[in-house]
Order: sequence, then structure tokens, then C-alpha cells
Amino acid sequence: MCELLGMSANVPTDICFSFTGLMQRGGRTGPHRDGWGIAFYEGRGCRVFHDPRPSADSEIAALIHRYPIKSGIVVSHIRKATHGKVCLENTHPFVRELWGRMWTFAHNGKLANARRLPLGAFRPVGDTDSERAFCFMLGRIQARFPRPPAKPEPLWRLIAELCAELRAMGTFNLLLSDSRHLYAHCTTHLCWLTRRAPFGRAQLIDAEMLVDFERETTPNDIVTVIATRPLTADEPWHVMQPGELQIFIDGLPQTGPAAEAHT
Repeated sequence: MCELLGMSANVPTDICFSFTGLMQRGGRTGPHRDGWGIAFYEGRGCRVFHDPRPSADSEIAALIHRYPIKSGIVVSHIRKATHGKVCLENTHPFVRELWGRMWTFAHNGKLANARRLPLGAFRPVGDTDSERAFCFMLGRIQARFPRPPAKPEPLWRLIAELCAELRAMGTFNLLLSDSRHLYAHCTTHLCWLTRRAPFGRAQLIDAEMLVDFERETTPNDIVTVIATRPLTADEPWHVMQPGELQIFIDGLPQTGPAAEAHT
């Protein structure tokens, strides 16, 4: 299976620390050697990097490690191929435009009979079950909402319905963003933590790297990191339950009746 990494923050933040841990799992401390990718949101824009090489050996990954790109939302993925050949067009995250927004999608799992999923205006470029599921979701969203809904709650409910429908086909661990929200859906393995004042230190599991976040942040910063498995050993990661969908805005999980419709 693949591994996911996401971030939602209330201020532009770099993900170099967490990404350093993830990239080791792409061929060094983990078996995910079949490509990787990462997307950084900057306002309406989305800066995306893909490489079909293992992230542990990728010069592009080394660039991301050295270059602190600051973003409010990040979606990243390292791949262990279960469906589709190892090539550039099959590397996640996948990106499409809807409503003048760039949507990104990364999936960990395997879906049975994905080729039977009906498609609307969106078509896959590669041959993975993941990209077809993304196109299916966007097609259904566009059909229900030709224009962006005035309030986010109806969209949240639809995304929850689509996640439940796809979960019935197999394993569907998901990161999805529309440039405003970060959605995280769990079938088997997904967890998250929120860093906010008072900040402390953290040590990566997969690399000899320690960060004192008190020195790197301001008292108002809020940063949530989502990962398939915890990236640090000394922080309180929240393990998501099967069927759970979390929605993050500016680093905070959303609560209340509208958001509870997704659980």
C-alpha cells in the first residue's frame, strides 16, 4: 500500500520536517519505491512535483527537502503500485480544475471494479483505480453543484457520501483538497496531530532529525499534519477510525452538526 502526507495551516508553513520523514519510507525505511508526488497550494495556484523514482533516491525530493516552500495546504503521496504501471502519469497527487479551483487527490488502497465507475466530464490520464475514483468524485460533485454551493456543508455531505460509496469497493484512505479545505478519509490507516502553542520538540521516526517548534513558529500558528502512520514518536497522534472523514480549515478540524454528517 501507499502512504499519505497532508498539512493544513493557518499561515503559510513549510513541510520540510514531515516530508523528510516521509521520503525515507519511499525506498529506505519503507517499501514505497514506485514514485511520489507533492502539491503545495498558494492562493488559487497549486505547485505540483511528481517523480516515478523512489523518493529516497529522488533529486526532486532532495530539492523539496532543501527548499522550504510555504503553503497553507499540502497533499503528498509515496506509491507502492497495486494497480497500474510505474510511470509519471500514475503518480499521485492527481490534479484537476473545477469551479476555477485546483483540486488535488491522493489515495492509499485498492478498489475492486474501479473501471465500472461512471465518469462525467473528467477523464483519467493514467490507468490507476485511484485516478478513476478521483474523476468519478469530481464528476458527481459537478453534476450536483454546477456552481460552488453558497455554504460548504452540502459539499461536505456529498463528499462523505462519495467516500462511503468508494469505501464499499475496497480500501479508500484519502487526502483531497479544493484549495480551501483539506479532507482526510480513513478506511484502514490514517492519523493526524495539531501543533499549536505551547510548542515543543519533535523527533522523526525515520530520520535523525529533531526540531524545536517553539523556535520555528509564532504563538498564533496552528498546523495540522495528516499521515498514514505517525512520523514522530513523541507527539500525540490521533488515530482515525474506519469510515471517519475529517475536514480541516486553517489547521483546525471542523466540528458541529454540519461537520458531524461526515462521520
